[in-house]
Amino acid sequence: MTVAEGRRTDLSAFLRSRRERITPDMVDLAPGLRRRTPGLRREEVAQLAGVGVTWYTWLEQGRPINASPQVLDAISRTLKLDTAERHHLYRLAGQADDPVPVDSGQVTPEMQGILDRLGDMPACVSNSRCDVLAWNDAYAAVFPELVGAPEGERNSLWQACLYPAPVTRMLDRDHELGRAVAVFRGAYSRHADSPCWQDFVRRLSAESAEFARLWARQDVADPGPRVKRYKHRELGAMRFSTTSLTAMPEIRLIVYTPMDDKTRLAMSRLMSMEESAR
Repeated sequence: MTVAEGRRTDLSAFLRSRRERITPDMVDLAPGLRRRTPGLRREEVAQLAGVGVTWYTWLEQGRPINASPQVLDAISRTLKLDTAERHHLYRLAGQADDPVPVDSGQVTPEMQGILDRLGDMPACVSNSRCDVLAWNDAYAAVFPELVGAPEGERNSLWQACLYPAPVTRMLDRDHELGRAVAVFRGAYSRHADSPCWQDFVRRLSAESAEFARLWARQDVADPGPRVKRYKHRELGAMRFSTTSLTAMPEIRLIVYTPMDDKTRLAMSRLMSMEESAR
């Protein structure tokens, strides 16, 4: 399968999944009788978007046709796509107006210095594929399995899908993992022609039925601040606010800020324990 064919296949699956989630009442259509498909029919999407039924059918079938930005905007409005989903649609349709940045894996000494100066606040540098490239001592103390993984598996999404965390367990895991896969898909559409990205998705889908199920949902999201809850094996529950800062194209500095006194005390104790163990 060529790169173009792969994008059209992804576009077909994405449009179908978004169409199936829109019910007739959401767009002021009568439900009608003998409706055999979830969500809207193709002809209903075409009518609401002001495009030909045959043309939209071909687009959703992944045929090699061109879609203008104006038409994609109309389809986005009809399918009620959010900003992340609209950008994803544009990229799959070959209409992305932003250049694809180089996915660099280089961590500068200055970046490592920033990590080290954050003290008891866990922090790491990650690329858009979720590879963890650098970290500080606090991050290593909270997530020892991740930083201790072999280089090829030092990836937060890979670890979350495949390995239990005996030291620090993520609470709200189902919700957070679903969102992580959605954010990853948004990044993937910028790199769908990259063999290493394709291979990552192929291997993780083969290894993790959970990832394969979430990937098939076609959900897309932008990265952003989150509140994440964890349970440490010895120190109990901890709550962090995560902040993602773009350090360079495709590279993010992610900082975990303790949200309450209990978490701040737990981090202080954890760092003291780590210091004593050295």
